[in-house]
Amino acid sequence: MKTKITILILALFAGFNIGTAQQDEECMTNLSIFDSYYKSKKYDDAYGPWKIVREKCPKFNRAIYAYGEKILKHKIDNSTGADKLAHVKDLMLLWDQAREHFASKYSLGEVLSDKAQLAYKYRKELNISIEEDYKMFDEAFTKDREHFTSAQGLYTYFSLAVDLYDAGNISAQKMFDKYDDVIEIIENLEKGYTEKLNKLVSKEEAGTALTKKEVKYKKNYEANLAAFEKVTSSMDQKLGDRATCTVLVPLYQKDFEENKNNAIWLQRSMNRMYAKGCKDDPLFLKLVGQKNTIEPSADTAFYLYLLTNEQKYFDQTIQLETDPLKKAKLYKKLAQDFKSKGSYGRARQYYMEALKLNPSDGSPYLQIANMYAKSANNCGDSNFNKRAVFWLAAIEAEKAGRVDGRLRKASAQSAASYRASAPSKADIFSAGNKGETIKIGCWIGRSVKVPG
Repeated sequence: MKTKITILILALFAGFNIGTAQQDEECMTNLSIFDSYYKSKKYDDAYGPWKIVREKCPKFNRAIYAYGEKILKHKIDNSTGADKLAHVKDLMLLWDQAREHFASKYSLGEVLSDKAQLAYKYRKELNISIEEDYKMFDEAFTKDREHFTSAQGLYTYFSLAVDLYDAGNISAQKMFDKYDDVIEIIENLEKGYTEKLNKLVSKEEAGTALTKKEVKYKKNYEANLAAFEKVTSSMDQKLGDRATCTVLVPLYQKDFEENKNNAIWLQRSMNRMYAKGCKDDPLFLKLVGQKNTIEPSADTAFYLYLLTNEQKYFDQTIQLETDPLKKAKLYKKLAQDFKSKGSYGRARQYYMEALKLNPSDGSPYLQIANMYAKSANNCGDSNFNKRAVFWLAAIEAEKAGRVDGRLRKASAQSAASYRASAPSKADIFSAGNKGETIKIGCWIGRSVKVPG
């Protein structure tokens, strides 16, 4: 569970339900004892008095469940055989009891997904099958997906679906559906964190320092976004060759007639075909055209634009998408398409549009820096000025790490690599142009100052 324990002993008694059990001196005494041991990380010593309070006064204080989780995890990690199994089962029971006695603090989705993840970790000891564990995750998803937010749990849920497909227990379509289900949860969570992060990044970029609390929040948002990015990447790796064009095309051809009026099926199918590089197959155009007929959207307009290169579809893409973060992703896709065609000026234009809408995503800066570096040989009138383009690339790369903590390492590495290709101090001395401003030509159209 994610309950954070930063409560002093006096605060333990404030803000919780107070019943007749609170008058029990034994519970009061043992609560104080196990709290002291817990804070000293003496979990074995805390176990006894904690167990007494839990059994005698289960509604006495939420610390029974918040602290109890850590105490039991310690017991699990430091036991074997029957004892380990007993502690695993007891931790599951503890989460159920926490939900029973403090329901407002322990959501159903969180409890069910945490139990399923624990069962997955100790599936050998518990002797449960893939199907049984998958059903545990599926219960969390079905009953309370809003609070099924664990990055690790979401990955395990999808991973089990792939294992069931490999075993021949579910169809490819059901596996793909589960991929989309999980991705939709992740995208919603990412949206929430990104919106909060953008406010803080915009504040910083405007020159206002963040408070200590805001700095902490920013790191938390970045950490969560990084975790979900890792989950998405791991899911794609797990899916692997199970979702190539040779697999997808026959599947969607077979199911097209049955689902041609199902907007969700069409959307998911064309998204997957695009993601897997199948947009050149005639079926992709068929899916996109049908989706655009029954339910036009920014996505279908974007795909039609890529397929036809007609301006009307580009205009429709931007017009139909109203969500800023989704529009930023579309701009990035458009930019990437122009970049792949060598249209760097147009690509930069749309990368910059994406940055306006999602300022905490530093990846466009890295892409722009990459295009500058690739153009160095074509955008200078002398060898020195050509190499000066790498200073511009380094500056752009550094922006990525400034606004996006997830890219701090990649940003620093890229910038260092670009600076290594720029003129050296000896070159600057020989040219005698320290501190001068160099205008970079061609599509770049920017200036860079020679380091002093």
